[in-house]
Amino acid sequence: MPRYHRLGHLPETRHIQFRKPDGSLYPEQLFSTRGFSGPMTILHHNFLPTEVQAWQDLGNVRPTFLEAEALRHRHLKTARMAPKDDAITGRIPLMGNNDVVWYQVYAAEQMDHFYKNAEGDELLFVHDGSGVMESMFGNVAFKPGDYLVVPRGTIYRLVFDKLPVRMLAIESHGPVEVPRRYRNEYGQLLEDAPYHERNFRPPSELITHDELGEYFVDVKARGRLTRYTYRFHPLDVVGWDGYVYPYAFSIHDFSPIVGKLHMPPPIHQTFQGHNFVICSFCPRILDFHPQAIVIPYNHSNVDSDEVLYYCNDKFGSRKGIEEGSITLHPLGIPHGPQPGAVEASIGATRTEELAVMLDTYHPLYLTAEALEIEDPNYWKSWQTG
Repeated sequence: MPRYHRLGHLPETRHIQFRKPDGSLYPEQLFSTRGFSGPMTILHHNFLPTEVQAWQDLGNVRPTFLEAEALRHRHLKTARMAPKDDAITGRIPLMGNNDVVWYQVYAAEQMDHFYKNAEGDELLFVHDGSGVMESMFGNVAFKPGDYLVVPRGTIYRLVFDKLPVRMLAIESHGPVEVPRRYRNEYGQLLEDAPYHERNFRPPSELITHDELGEYFVDVKARGRLTRYTYRFHPLDVVGWDGYVYPYAFSIHDFSPIVGKLHMPPPIHQTFQGHNFVICSFCPRILDFHPQAIVIPYNHSNVDSDEVLYYCNDKFGSRKGIEEGSITLHPLGIPHGPQPGAVEASIGATRTEELAVMLDTYHPLYLTAEALEIEDPNYWKSWQTG
């Protein structure tokens, strides 16, 4: 939950002289993702953040979407993907639209450079890795099941304890936020919200670098990647304070909302973006009416595409699902439990499912890379004869 936070050394107030031990000024930078009227942070650097030694155009990185695809339910098996590249260069676009893009990552290498996404906020989900995000705002440790929320414009790199690591990288063309309905008029989380402020982990350690050398930051903007070369280490911030910074939240800290009868997917909502939501399906007690049907009823996606990433194979309403599966149930056609799943679920009192869901309000389009890992017979799984 973005709230006021500070790390490092700061002057008594903003926009005044703040001098180094040698008498020179620390350069000040106002960092804002929505002009001068949204959340902001002020950073103080060892070096000028505007100074660049060189730049190199690395080319177009815009995903290519397939628009001439028939309407049907889809199942993608990411277990077929082989580890490759690092947490940035190894991003494989699977689907997206003008609001959000879903990338799959199976990183095999450590990042040897830094990265800045200047055109989108990022929501990273770490399936099975641990390590630390090194950023201009400081270090954020992460572990399996963590979401990492990275504001656009943040310079960072991911350092893993061991490889390979499976991840999701969801790029949002608007801010990624805590749902408004969980907050009071002052921005504080309500008592009935499924998490609390203390569950959000901001940068805990600011390591200030002042060494000189040759350092690369790959900047994504306008659908292209540009490599910037600096003569100084890009993580040179000596202190900062404000409301914009990366943070971590564990899916295991989400407190599921349960009910007497089956509850709809909005109870699982974890984040909101522009024209999409992110939900977390977590282990929980199931519905407790004596005649309850404890898995989802059939429902029509009239105005929303639904994507589920399965962190395990314990999803009661689906069959043929494995850890790392992705299902896409597009708007316009109903979906629900496969034949036999309802009867099989009766009497169950608990689920151990763990999944991340993306719901969008505009259609998602697949990529050619997605078709390479598709189960082409998934749509037949509802057939009864």
